[in-house]
Amino acid sequence: MNKAVSAERSENPDFPPPEVSFWQAFLFWLKLGFISFGGPAGQISIMHQELVENRCWISERRFLHALNYCMVLPGPEAQQLATYIGWLMHRTWGGIFAGGLFVLPSLFILVALSWVYIAFGEMPLVAGLFYGIKPAVTAIVVQAAHRIGSRALKNNALWAIAAASFVAIFALDVPFPAIVVAAALVGYFGGRVAPALFKAGGGHGKSDKSFGRALIDDDTPTPAHAIFSWPHLLKVLVAGALLWLIPMAALTAAYGWEHTLTQMGWFFTKAALLTFGGAYAVLPYVYQGAVEGYGWLSPLQMIDGLALGETTPGPLIMVVAFVGFVGAYLKAVFGPDSLFLAGAVAASLVTWFTFLPSFIFILTGGPLIETTHNDLKFTAPLTAITAAVVGVILNLAIFFGYHVLWPKGFGGSFDWISALIALAAAIALFRFQRNVIHVIAACAVLGLLIKTVL
Repeated sequence: MNKAVSAERSENPDFPPPEVSFWQAFLFWLKLGFISFGGPAGQISIMHQELVENRCWISERRFLHALNYCMVLPGPEAQQLATYIGWLMHRTWGGIFAGGLFVLPSLFILVALSWVYIAFGEMPLVAGLFYGIKPAVTAIVVQAAHRIGSRALKNNALWAIAAASFVAIFALDVPFPAIVVAAALVGYFGGRVAPALFKAGGGHGKSDKSFGRALIDDDTPTPAHAIFSWPHLLKVLVAGALLWLIPMAALTAAYGWEHTLTQMGWFFTKAALLTFGGAYAVLPYVYQGAVEGYGWLSPLQMIDGLALGETTPGPLIMVVAFVGFVGAYLKAVFGPDSLFLAGAVAASLVTWFTFLPSFIFILTGGPLIETTHNDLKFTAPLTAITAAVVGVILNLAIFFGYHVLWPKGFGGSFDWISALIALAAAIALFRFQRNVIHVIAACAVLGLLIKTVL
């Protein structure tokens, strides 16, 4: 916003903001891709400050209206919100660039970091850094379970669902998709029998705050491209299906269904449809498949990948790029002379299959939401799924803690130094509310110092 317009708006908040060109928006979405640290809460906060408060591209109510829809969908809500606003402002290509630029910087960064990790991870410097990072990640996952649980578990029924999901995955090794389906059924029928127990707690409601007239204001008519029509819906669904089917068919034809790259495409497609509750919810599913099922990476490598995902911009679910890179690199899918190429291709493929559904959800569902302009609330099945996710994340924290504190199994020695680092990280997170990136950085330096001395 230029100074003249800004001065006019400061004197008269009803002064209409200037039109935003496609390339102005493009530069903002590119910038956002490099500064979107802090997980979904931090990323949504950045978008709110920039788009609602500073630039007045969209009003508070329209922003929250879009966010409530994205919260209901599987997938990374912050990336979907960027896609939604980009689509609302500049049609389909606006949404594609907004959502794509939210992801691409972190993909390139993670490919580079994954290569450094896997190629030089045994070097004392890198090994020392990750020695301190692993226990910090354990504390971060515990904090995630607490944060989601404090918001989601509002009554004994939801506590019972969380406990049952923990027992199912910890003691009975029930697959994560089965837990999601069971929780959804419990929520569906429970919502009919006792709806009061399955009312969603927390979330994002409406607000009466105003930061001046916005380009897309409360009373701005829905643009023509955002009005629902069956031909548009069919076109997007067909295009989305082809964008999934063509690369999947090409992988199957070139390498076969059982090949690592083909299985990665199929596995992460399923993962994309199960990410209710954020990235931490799908991590146990990725662990079950990538570590236990396919053996693409080890448990400790999974912890390291989560640490890298926490310290790079973009959605936390971008940890899938690390999984893809390490899995293809270690399995040398293109031969021993093309290890980096194998990792980079796999990271790109899994990113494609993970995020493609998010774009389809926005481009198909957005017109329905913009046409109705009704408030969206979590359904009873989603409330139950969110409760189940708490138990699943707790299991993930125990899994990480076991591999960090007993690196050689219960038969080996207890790593009390890692335990102290994890405790310090937990105190920093819970007691002093420190930023996740700061905690990881401090623990990495501490781990390096300890490994240097010892």
